[in-house]
Amino acid sequence: MGNIWTIVLFLLGAAKGKEICYDHVGCFSDSEPWAGTAIRPLNVLPWSPERIGTRFLLYTNENPDTFQSLLPSDPSTVEASNFQADKKTRFIIHGFIDKGDESWLLDMCKNMFKVEEVNCICVDWKKGSQTTYTQAANNVRVVGAQVAQMLGMLSANYSYSPSQVHLIGHSLGAHVAGEAGSRTPGLGRITGLDPVEASFQGTPEEVRLDPSDAVFVDVIHTDAAPLIPFLGFGTKQQMGHLDFFPNGGEEMPGCEKNALSQIVDLDGIWAGTRDFVACNHLRSYKYYSESILSPDGFAAYPCDSYRAFESNKCFPCPDAGCPQMGHYADKFAGKTSEEQQKFFLNTGDSNSFARWRYGISITLSGRTVTGQVKVALFGNKGNTHQYDVFRGIIQPGSTHSSEFDAELDVGTIEKVKFLWNNNVVNPTLPRVGAAKITVQKGEEKTGYSFCSEDTVREDVLLTLLPCQTPGTV
Repeated sequence: MGNIWTIVLFLLGAAKGKEICYDHVGCFSDSEPWAGTAIRPLNVLPWSPERIGTRFLLYTNENPDTFQSLLPSDPSTVEASNFQADKKTRFIIHGFIDKGDESWLLDMCKNMFKVEEVNCICVDWKKGSQTTYTQAANNVRVVGAQVAQMLGMLSANYSYSPSQVHLIGHSLGAHVAGEAGSRTPGLGRITGLDPVEASFQGTPEEVRLDPSDAVFVDVIHTDAAPLIPFLGFGTKQQMGHLDFFPNGGEEMPGCEKNALSQIVDLDGIWAGTRDFVACNHLRSYKYYSESILSPDGFAAYPCDSYRAFESNKCFPCPDAGCPQMGHYADKFAGKTSEEQQKFFLNTGDSNSFARWRYGISITLSGRTVTGQVKVALFGNKGNTHQYDVFRGIIQPGSTHSSEFDAELDVGTIEKVKFLWNNNVVNPTLPRVGAAKITVQKGEEKTGYSFCSEDTVREDVLLTLLPCQTPGTV
């Protein structure tokens, strides 16, 4: 009889799953939802804090180039550092196969120091991330608990409020931030930079980043195509209060993949080809870093889909305004409505990534011909290059609308230049013009109108100046 009870107890234990406990960070189980599911089939327990070897590297405006190490178990390391309890603290947490002393983390800190006084802490868990993917995905839980331990120590010893803390996590690091946030009531903000899909998409909220993990959670998706067969590392699932899908969230300009990258072994992907294969995935932190120095260059538009956005159906910004993707997303008035919100925008294909969206409406004049129409904006801050506005039959009196993403904010628009061509020899030398062009910047409610009574031949620039309102000279 004793043997039967032993077997029963053993089976119950197997069903319950194994559990492992570590000092200061608590216990971790490999039962559902952490394992034994379709999304997480393997039973893997996270490594110990000692084996992961997480380091907290503090940079401040006083020590922007060399870090000071903080230990969550030793408050005296904070006492001896440049940590300032009256300033915000932003943690930057890397992801799979990455490391905390990689240049992009420090570059992000340095951009912050240009615009604010802040404690910038790079979380280095490279020993725990440079292993098999499944193990790294489980090590996330211990690293998140260690970040929470650090926040608890700051709160207990320095009365430092979690509301002053912003966790910025890339890839697996986004889920580290989620784990830390779920253990830290009142955490101010989490930014998920392309949260990784594998082992997390479709799991319960306790496993992954979700809006309950901080007072405000914003997410940037740059590699949301399915992992198989497109090798998209990031998740398409909305995980924040505001989810941003730049360029549609799947293929970033300047990141064209080739057949070499069609590998499906996550563990073999990164070595030596990280920047090439994972280009879309890495764009998320590059956009964020640039957004720190470009407070109005990443305006994002609420929209049902990227197709609708590209079809000019989501312009201009609604009355509530548009959030800025990245560093300044928390300035958006409606940032934490009950419903999760989706936003779209376009970026450039390399530095600089910032873009400013303009809407154009053009009323044509002159002859009826086939051709294309281009427009350039000239303002007190600079001018754009020429953008295609219309192709087809150019008819006098017809009006056409379009939108484009300019590489700069031209400021106050002073004039607009119009150009047309059709690349067909026409012995009659037809003349075409723009009677009126109205321009609107995406974040503004007002349109500005420019007029001309002239017409021009093909490939000759026509300058339109502000329309004269009745009664003005």
